[in-house]
Amino acid sequence: MNAFTSSIRNPDHPVDPVFVERWSPRAFDNTPIAEADLLSLLEAARWAPSAANIQPWRFVIALRGEPAFDRIVESLSGNNKLWAGNAAALIVFASATTAVWPGASEPAPNGLHAFDTGAAWASFAIQARKEGWHTHGMAGFDRDALGAAIRLPADHAINAVVAIGKVGDPATLPEALRVREVPSQRRPLSETVLRGSF
Repeated sequence: MNAFTSSIRNPDHPVDPVFVERWSPRAFDNTPIAEADLLSLLEAARWAPSAANIQPWRFVIALRGEPAFDRIVESLSGNNKLWAGNAAALIVFASATTAVWPGASEPAPNGLHAFDTGAAWASFAIQARKEGWHTHGMAGFDRDALGAAIRLPADHAINAVVAIGKVGDPATLPEALRVREVPSQRRPLSETVLRGSF
């Protein structure tokens, strides 16, 4: 665990340091990411668990400097537009909302598509951190604009946009965001774990 995160984040129980070191900065420097390196991180996401091995996740990638990157940035809302353009890449995590289940011949709703895609996102974020990158997931975007920008199929949903890059100087952020540029805390596990029932 690095000195910065270890000084403000302490797990209640033993855990691999990568989980505590993972946090979501907004200040990114101008370090590019090679497509091969990005695909390596997405390989980790590919191996996430999924119900009936349906693997509903889809990843739309765009490296900074590509027209698709600018279109994704343009679809972001609020403060996200102010900083996400500095990321090395943006990834739209989407999922197929229907699936052909084992033993079936026709597609049916997949109520677990977002849950499973969340597992893929977590795998991506942890692998990214292990490789020295930081990620920041965003839900602040115009769904219609982003859907049009990536030509989202009708039977798919956008789950999040993820920025990836190397941590940059917080001074590049507006003051309101600069003060938030520290790893967030987590409530104690004792407030989250329920034994047997609520």
